[in-house]
Amino acid sequence: MAKGTAGKPDKQVKAAAKSARRQASKERRTQLWQAFQMQRKEDKALLPLMIGTLVGTALILFVIGLFFNAEWFLLPFGVVLGALLAFVLFGRRVQKNVYAKADGQAGAAAWALDNMQGQWRVQKAVAATTQLDAVHRVIGRPGVILVAEGAPHRVKSLLAQEKKKISRLVGDTPIYDVVIGNEEGQVPLSKLQRHLTKLPRNIDTGRMDTIESRLSALGSRAGAPLPKGPMPAGAKQRSVQRTVRRR
Repeated sequence: MAKGTAGKPDKQVKAAAKSARRQASKERRTQLWQAFQMQRKEDKALLPLMIGTLVGTALILFVIGLFFNAEWFLLPFGVVLGALLAFVLFGRRVQKNVYAKADGQAGAAAWALDNMQGQWRVQKAVAATTQLDAVHRVIGRPGVILVAEGAPHRVKSLLAQEKKKISRLVGDTPIYDVVIGNEEGQVPLSKLQRHLTKLPRNIDTGRMDTIESRLSALGSRAGAPLPKGPMPAGAKQRSVQRTVRRR
């Protein structure tokens, strides 16, 4: 009797977990479908490219199979591989479209840093102005990286001040500075994540923890609250500045 009573909650937990996984999977499929429909409307070449990738990959494997008398054996593999490549193509074009829309908008760099994968410690807007220029601090295996977004003539002084301030606390740990933009010496928004991951690994995770604890005491002297994600181009900044003055 006790055994049956003990087993009942376990079944309920498993059923609830299975239902949650099923619901999460359904939501992901719905999100993917919505993303596909939005991208298809904006990107007229998306569907032809995806179909071409699927058909072309299947055809290539079919032709290869002809030489080994295994064309019908390789064809299903070609269809599956073509579908995977078409999905990868879809993901990259969506990502490219998202970065193109975010480029040049306030908060875009912070949004890109938030979406980085791996052991990166991001502190947004450690220095900022009321014009929504900002410097974000990233701690990773390369060391400390300061990422600036905004008007170059304003963020240059912000970077210099922040670099001088943290250099007293991190010792010989390398400090890198990055300015987001499309001019010479700047890093485009779409290449920010790749740029950071290509930096050399100079410190271990233990050193990262030490640096993070030291720099956390500095706090933030941000001049304006950044939006959660890129702000639409052309959005007025008066309301933001009015909020800052009230604070």
